[in-house]
Amino acid sequence: MQVLLIASEVFPYSRTGGLADVMAALPEALVRLGLEVTVLSPWWQSLHGHPKEVWRGSVVQEGRLLPGPVRVGQISEAGVKYLFLCTPEFDRPGLYAENDVERFLDWGRRVLPTLASMGLTFDLLHGHDWAAGMVLAHARQAGLKSVYTVHNLQYQGRWNMAEAARWSGLPTALLEEAEFYGDLNLMKAGLVFSDHVTTVSPTYAVEITTPEYGEGLQGVLQARLAQGALSGILNGLDLERWNPASDPDIRPMTARSGKGANVAALRAEFKLDDAPILSAVTRLVSQKGIDLLVEALPDVTLAWNVVVLGSGDPLLEAALKGWAQHPRVRYVGGMNEGLAHRLYAGSDAFAMPSRFEPCGLSQMISMRYGTLPVVRETGGLVDSVPEDVGFRFAGATAVDLSASLRLARAEWNDKTAWNARVQRGMALDFSWEASARQYAEVYHSVLEG
Repeated sequence: MQVLLIASEVFPYSRTGGLADVMAALPEALVRLGLEVTVLSPWWQSLHGHPKEVWRGSVVQEGRLLPGPVRVGQISEAGVKYLFLCTPEFDRPGLYAENDVERFLDWGRRVLPTLASMGLTFDLLHGHDWAAGMVLAHARQAGLKSVYTVHNLQYQGRWNMAEAARWSGLPTALLEEAEFYGDLNLMKAGLVFSDHVTTVSPTYAVEITTPEYGEGLQGVLQARLAQGALSGILNGLDLERWNPASDPDIRPMTARSGKGANVAALRAEFKLDDAPILSAVTRLVSQKGIDLLVEALPDVTLAWNVVVLGSGDPLLEAALKGWAQHPRVRYVGGMNEGLAHRLYAGSDAFAMPSRFEPCGLSQMISMRYGTLPVVRETGGLVDSVPEDVGFRFAGATAVDLSASLRLARAEWNDKTAWNARVQRGMALDFSWEASARQYAEVYHSVLEG
């Protein structure tokens, strides 16, 4: 089976979040199952790595020459072929920008003609999140089978329908199937034009069919569920990248040794006292609930040291900078890969008070590194954090978070109970193999009609 995976970013070549991590691990797991896998992503000007240019030319769509040449670069790694398509709108510094929907509309209409010009064909297309939605609209028109994965329903890619129709090159009647309050919605395009929709955890697949989590698209998702065309597949974890026994950024660690050395090193690095360390590595956005942690800090800092790594909402950044004057609070802005690894390994607990969480990888990483997650009961956090390992709470409030952290702090005093949780967490299997098999089953069912 020849499968083309389409996404806006893929680690280590481009990354802003968890989508890139999935696109690094899932293709390799599919290859190990015997599939032929190609990944297609934009050729960002700031791309890490040096693709070899394998094609350059102009693109003709429906007999019309599209403006500007395109380039395709290639990198092959671990049996996966990575293709990077550069259109005129992507030949500029940085990654995402204000005109992203326009850019991905143009990029999406060039994908199939470019692949055809290169002589490439695939049995099935697998698009990821809103940036791939336009490609699946063109695939539907071309009669190609496709699967679509929702990583985060909140980000939908909306643009004025009249402008979108001018840019897309698709019939108005087809585009209107992806209409959303007068706009073209690229997330909806992926939902309605694909043959099967998946999302990144079983619980989130149920949640998004409700008004609370459906982001206005719950009706479409309810229809796909009724058709038997919506399912949830829990993301896996790249166990080579996140291996505490061989991670070069930390002291080597196993379920039996090394945790204490990492905690001591982190305590020394940030000049913290003897209280347990609670960390968060996150985007500072409403979804992640870090405002709840900030609100709870007067109570939390009575029993915990707190270290937060991340950036996002300027108000949250400012609040954390202010709290960083407290002897038990540290805040580091931006993203620092090495520090993230040290926080996972050197903390006692990890905070994820998410308002919603499609899957989440941080809770899996923290458990693998012997750090117990304190999580809200939502989405993939429910599916991945057993109650006998982490600490779960129901309400999206600072009061609920504080109460859960008080329970965790009390248990931290009982080293036997705490260490038993740690060892159960480190023994959990979050490999991609099981998830990849489920995706392969979806692919087969789609191709078999």
